[in-house]
Amino acid sequence: MIHINDLRKTYKTPKGIFEAIKKIDLKIEQGEIFGIIGPSGAGKSTLVQCINLLEKPDSGSITLNGQVLTGLSEIELRAQRRRIGMVFQSFNILSRRTVFNNVALPLEIAGVKKEAIKSRVDELLSLVGLSHLSDRYPAQISGGQKQRVGIARALACQPDVLLSDEATSALDPETTANILDLLRDINRKTGITIVMITHQMEVVKQVCDRVAVLSHGAVVEVGATADIFASPQHDVTRAMVSAATESTLSEDSQEILVERLKKWVQENPGQDAAIWELHLHDARVSDGLFAGKANDYGVRLSLLQAKVEDIKGVAVGKLYVQVQGSAQAILNAQQALSNEAGVQIQEVAYESANG
Repeated sequence: MIHINDLRKTYKTPKGIFEAIKKIDLKIEQGEIFGIIGPSGAGKSTLVQCINLLEKPDSGSITLNGQVLTGLSEIELRAQRRRIGMVFQSFNILSRRTVFNNVALPLEIAGVKKEAIKSRVDELLSLVGLSHLSDRYPAQISGGQKQRVGIARALACQPDVLLSDEATSALDPETTANILDLLRDINRKTGITIVMITHQMEVVKQVCDRVAVLSHGAVVEVGATADIFASPQHDVTRAMVSAATESTLSEDSQEILVERLKKWVQENPGQDAAIWELHLHDARVSDGLFAGKANDYGVRLSLLQAKVEDIKGVAVGKLYVQVQGSAQAILNAQQALSNEAGVQIQEVAYESANG
């Protein structure tokens, strides 16, 4: 669908040449929702502007459905840009046009007949849930509704690709979730390929099939969304995933729990106790796994804290548990759980009956 090969982009600055994009290679498949994520300054906006050739790369190629876009004349490029819809963070809709006329604008520019324009705009407003607001002006609708207008307008000329450049960054969490649901619904109904440029891991987690992680102008990691969340390989990815999914015990909480461990061991002669940090990263982790292992090996597990989510059918997250029993029973249970696919255990604290 979209093949990006050896893409490079530099800018001249007072301090010299700045390399915004460094040798990027990506393949985005037909019909998928593909996320491009990274911290500020990673090169995301430059990359999306290169994809639709609003910025000309220094070298490399961009191919859309077999058509190489780089190297086209300006007239040829204008025609190809109709195959790429664009949704922006700031909405970019015209205040003096109604909702209907904002969506109609690309069709008017393309020279579509008036009757066909009305039919297409009515269809799009129905798709984004704004038929009842067609005569309103932007000042009369909410931010989320403005973004729906932007999405409908981007789809007007029936593009092959929809580029979403931080389209939800200016919206509140509830409105963001609604817009992401809309994009996912549009993807299912039309089969359009959607490329999401974002710095929000929550956006990637909710809607993207695959994701590429950018850092300092280079792609540092690419994979299925569930795999990226379950087992991030690069430091930048790990930091972003951790902020979005993991729950960590504070130092104060750890101190309190360790004191409780010591007290419990003192009150239960011959018994040890530990706190485990369990990382889950596999779909095969079942609800009864931990209770089952506890029963099998004669230990007691108590849940202290957890944040576990289902991402594309994969259980991802972190749990803290307190485990109590004999030293051998705790060891056996730990080994058994560690052998389970998708479970990693780190020992946070251990109190032994033998001191």
